[in-house]
Amino acid sequence: MLLPLLTIAAATLQGKQRWPSPQVGCKIPPMLTSSLSLDAALNTIRIALSLRPFNSTAAWGRMVPAGRPLAPAEGEAGRARLAAVLILLYPSGDDLVFVLTRRTDSVATHKGQISLPGGAVEPDDRTLFEAALRETCEEIGFCEAHRVERLGSLTPLWVNVSDFVIHPFVGFVPERPTLTPDPAEVARVIEMSLSDLLDEGLKQIEPWMIRGLKLDIPFYNLNGDKVWGATAAILSEFEHRLRAVDTDGNR
Repeated sequence: MLLPLLTIAAATLQGKQRWPSPQVGCKIPPMLTSSLSLDAALNTIRIALSLRPFNSTAAWGRMVPAGRPLAPAEGEAGRARLAAVLILLYPSGDDLVFVLTRRTDSVATHKGQISLPGGAVEPDDRTLFEAALRETCEEIGFCEAHRVERLGSLTPLWVNVSDFVIHPFVGFVPERPTLTPDPAEVARVIEMSLSDLLDEGLKQIEPWMIRGLKLDIPFYNLNGDKVWGATAAILSEFEHRLRAVDTDGNR
């Protein structure tokens, strides 16, 4: 299994991360066209997820509206509810892909939006990762938690609109999972590849009216499906962690 777009270039400058150009349509750097074995690609992902320190706020800022608060006000921290989501990677051809879902118009919140499998942590969940696996089972019908290799996690993200702190995890299964989406929650399953994630040409910005405010909204455009909001912020951190690692695991 070869993964031609997952040879990641080191991107550091004077001890600080130098983000790739955010311009829409800019080319993927030539070093990303080299090949990696599946094992090497997974190891690169593990290293990327373990990078410390890492400026997650800068990464989120690439894909959220300007001025959006990314932390609760002083004195309000610790009151938000907890949620957990899963980026479930699996091989597809010469790439790795993961599942997104378009929510139905009948769910309580975020109607019609595109999200990662996941949801609120429940009292019976022993860990946050277990909550992400349970929600994945409930939403898309993949319930073989024992097969999921945990590769790591991303920075918890506070969502000001719902007052949730989302804990994102990244897992891997060795082949495409059989999915049975819950029709009450999931209108459609969407696959996004790591090639898509690293393709600057898929990032766009449009002016939208949201809750009476005109905002410039950045999003990933997947053949007309617009991935924005908290999901886009989470994916942006994942993307920029990958970009911050080279093939030898160096920063």
